[in-house]
Amino acid sequence: MHRSKMAARPAAILDLKKPSRPQSSAWVQQFFLLALFFTGLMLLHAPLLRLPYFWDEAGYYIPAARDLFLTGTLIPQSTLSNAHPPLVMAWLALAWHIFGYSTLVTRTAMLALSAFSLLGLFRLSRIAANLPVAWATTALAAIYPVFFTQSSMAQVDLPAAGFTFWALAAYMEDRPWKEVLWFSLAALTKETAILAPLALLGWELLGYFIRRRWDERWNKILPPAGRRTHALYLLLTVLPLAGWYAYHYAKTGFLLGNPEFFRYNVAATLNPLRVPLALGMRFWQLFGYFSLYLLTLAGLLAMLRPPQLEGKTENAVARPRIPFWMQAAFLAVVLAYLAFMSVVGGAVLARYMLPVVPLVMLALVATLWRRVRYWKLIVGAVAIAFVAGLFSNPPYGFTLEDNLAYRDYIVMHAEASRFLAMRYSGERVLTAWPASDELTRPWLGYVNANVNQPFRVVRIEDFSASQIDVAAMGRDRFDVALVFSTKYKPAHALFEKWDAWQRINEKFFGYHRDLLPEDIAQRLGGTISYHEERNGQWIAVIAVER
Repeated sequence: MHRSKMAARPAAILDLKKPSRPQSSAWVQQFFLLALFFTGLMLLHAPLLRLPYFWDEAGYYIPAARDLFLTGTLIPQSTLSNAHPPLVMAWLALAWHIFGYSTLVTRTAMLALSAFSLLGLFRLSRIAANLPVAWATTALAAIYPVFFTQSSMAQVDLPAAGFTFWALAAYMEDRPWKEVLWFSLAALTKETAILAPLALLGWELLGYFIRRRWDERWNKILPPAGRRTHALYLLLTVLPLAGWYAYHYAKTGFLLGNPEFFRYNVAATLNPLRVPLALGMRFWQLFGYFSLYLLTLAGLLAMLRPPQLEGKTENAVARPRIPFWMQAAFLAVVLAYLAFMSVVGGAVLARYMLPVVPLVMLALVATLWRRVRYWKLIVGAVAIAFVAGLFSNPPYGFTLEDNLAYRDYIVMHAEASRFLAMRYSGERVLTAWPASDELTRPWLGYVNANVNQPFRVVRIEDFSASQIDVAAMGRDRFDVALVFSTKYKPAHALFEKWDAWQRINEKFFGYHRDLLPEDIAQRLGGTISYHEERNGQWIAVIAVER
């Protein structure tokens, strides 16, 4: 950067800059870090790289990417379009075109995006705080169970978070065109990523109003005066996403996905009772989920302590905090996600909050660094808790994709599919989604089309008593049933016996109780020919007796 441009920047920004070095040196350093993050992720995920596709991977993202790979169409043909922007699907199609179609290529391509996301978080943390905080925050994010499992999955939330980190780093450095680029890519990865630039736009406009009407005491929480970034740049980030929606509407006649997708994720969620309940769940995902409460509690307690001093006794200075205006910008983004994700989204999934959970981690780690002498020990304890959460299920309900429980699910379903293929090849199978896709789409990795005859699937919604009773009335339509647990149920759930909570869950969050295999076999008039259990999950094959 030229000296004349640097001189024009406000002191609040210049203080954050490191001594200038050649641009080529900076690129080499970033490439080295990217390679380091990618290698670490590959080593940690090595046992998971050949797993078949799981849940929403199999239901939407892989079919959409495969359609793009085979036909070049941006609108999925083998599944109903949800209007998700196509950037990640295009990335997977490119990887398959170069290296061939396989789960190994898919998961490696996603890990490359995850490494890039970690690099973005590292840069953002270093700009906002310092190098020790950047390393600690990046390490915690990488092993946080939700971030870890999503790192190799063919889904869009983590890449969208990564582009958001890069955009926020450019925003902090006041590099408006880079900011526009990264925010635009984030929105083309997942539409909800547009929340971040819109939140910053609102904060910029509020800052303009405050400066005109209030005194200078508020200036420390506002973006520094004289920055090149302004509302126009943030508004530009909306254009690529608007262009995608216009294209989608022209091709399908639907603006925000197919009608069922819109009903489930928007129309059915706009309930004045559901919103505060969802907000409470989002707060938990942001500050408490999978041992995050340990980091939150440590950060809050650290606030009671004075800052640590650095330097010689006579010239000691307090360790600096993240500048107030940066904290305010982070808070604007976090509040935008909390509010929006509490209003829309049929499933209150933790992965939807990935763009903001690392921001909370950054703020808490920076607080510990500033105020606690042995802050590394606390970060180490939290890291151990995160790793434990990967392998052990919590005492409350959670989504299987949020820790390695998803691997148990995949392994059980793959083994049950092989059993079906050996014993009941070509038979009519009663089951529910996603097993209905696993049995009929060999390219998902569960059955071998070259060896096994295709299954004829009779699909039901779930394995609740009402659905099983309906299926039992038409037993002549299927020969065998593949039944499985569709969600994790803790052994001693906190609200298990609270009927009011169960009714609320059923009404607003799609909760249902799966019957056990023995009960299903009795209602269908069949016998269990295969049964497996792993860490609170189960799967069974039931042969229907004539």
